[in-house]
Amino acid sequence: MAGEMTVPMLPCGSIDAMVEFYGMLGFRMTYSQKLPNPYVALEREDINLHFFGIRGFKPEDSYGSCLVLVPDTGELFRAFAEGMRATHGKILVSGIPRMTRPRVRKNSDNMSGFTVIDPGGNWIRVMAMSAKPADEEAVLDRLAASLRSAVVMGDSHGKHRQAARILDAALERNRDTAGPIELLEALAYRAELAARAGDDVAAREFLDKATNITLTAAQRRAEADVLASLDDLAAAL
Repeated sequence: MAGEMTVPMLPCGSIDAMVEFYGMLGFRMTYSQKLPNPYVALEREDINLHFFGIRGFKPEDSYGSCLVLVPDTGELFRAFAEGMRATHGKILVSGIPRMTRPRVRKNSDNMSGFTVIDPGGNWIRVMAMSAKPADEEAVLDRLAASLRSAVVMGDSHGKHRQAARILDAALERNRDTAGPIELLEALAYRAELAARAGDDVAAREFLDKATNITLTAAQRRAEADVLASLDDLAAAL
């Protein structure tokens, strides 16, 4: 048999909050009820997410999660980011709700992924359906390899302080040997981790270091998404 569909049903404290948040990301409501139990169904193209309300539910205690496989994580991220900017004037990078940026995950066969943490504390993990050949065969320098380890801790497991320790040690070890692109990507992520931890002073320091890296025109074009993330973080701060 073919054509089956699996739809996650995730908890939340308020279905109204979920409708508002996911509406910002381009979802539409296809079903809703208040009684006997709060429940809402949301849809964006082929992505279907359902939520049930629990009185007194605490999003920070949620274990709700699901995986969404897409052909292009960058395209979906940009659509979500546009919705956030239109509503909030920035991408939400800390607290609940928030969204991470697409980054290669070494614990997911080097496939690119990002995560949306919604108002219910659910982790909607968006992953590429397949790794790009360049990702599969990449030979990484030490700082880039440490960055991927930090991404596993920070974006896959939500342990941003542990991710920051990994990256701090790597930046110290490799500060005199890493190339400008590796430094840019590592510092951009370190700034984001500081923002998640609520340390705006450190976030601005890492942000300044990243923006002061000298890049060629070709490098700036190649790192356009990372440079855009610095602008988003500056707006958030």
